[in-house]
Amino acid sequence: MLTQRSFRDVLGCFSTGVVLVTAESDGGPVGMAVNSFTSVSLDPPLIAFCAALTSTTWPAVRATGGFAVSILSDTQEEICRTFSASGADRFADRDWARTPAGRPVTADGLGWLDCRIRTVQVAGDHHLVIAEAEDWSLGADARPLIFQGGRFAGLRERSRAE
Repeated sequence: MLTQRSFRDVLGCFSTGVVLVTAESDGGPVGMAVNSFTSVSLDPPLIAFCAALTSTTWPAVRATGGFAVSILSDTQEEICRTFSASGADRFADRDWARTPAGRPVTADGLGWLDCRIRTVQVAGDHHLVIAEAEDWSLGADARPLIFQGGRFAGLRERSRAE
């Protein structure tokens, strides 16, 4: 039988990276964890992610017109869990850097993108956000934080056949 749960289970077989989407609002920094992040285009440099219609953070990010994306490493599971929790003090007790536009990014992530929102569309129970990357930088040389099957996972080193 096709159910919402079985659909979710099938989609959970697909491994995704995890990012933080952050902005500087009038009330201070805001942000959320996102695993529905993807590249869209190199020319122009476009990315996309989905935010639940029920998100209380997304409206604050959207109101700023832009955001930063921090690409998380496998050592950043704790910060991802914090940014996934409702009501958590997401920016306390951590080292933060700033993009040239002043948006917060993790100081030790794999890289960051500074983006301007281009379009937002309702797609089912989510907003589909397409944004243009206006600035970016590589960060730590580490392995990515992976989410698969409802839990965090890591990449293992592949042995080379000689």
